[in-house]
Amino acid sequence: MLKLKRAYEPVSKDDGMRFLVERLWPRGLSKTKLHLDAWLKDVGPTTELRQWFSHDPEKWAQFRVRYFRELDLRPESWRPILSAARGHPVTLVYSSHDEEHNNAVALKEYLQAKERGRRPPRQSVASPRARRASR
Repeated sequence: MLKLKRAYEPVSKDDGMRFLVERLWPRGLSKTKLHLDAWLKDVGPTTELRQWFSHDPEKWAQFRVRYFRELDLRPESWRPILSAARGHPVTLVYSSHDEEHNNAVALKEYLQAKERGRRPPRQSVASPRARRASR
């Protein structure tokens, strides 16, 4: 089971294995405070993609498409997460303030599709916030 949690939220025994899925270390937090099993820097989006996205909800759909392409090219970066999640809880730890539009949300979607033996969606899917704004 895959779960998401901000790095600034308290650690819980229900978290299971905890993986930081960011290229950058969360500001103001020590390694001991995060209680991580691993920091998987390479599973995060490239610096270029992260800077282009800049947590802009308007770019969310295209970010997902681009990020999924990057993940397709680096299966060694995400396979340890799926291995750990077989029958055990795994928490993907991220630092973004936006809980709807961040790489951990997209990564969870990608990994859940892989768990089911499906290809992650490639079409641009608007976020719930973007869909509400377009009405």
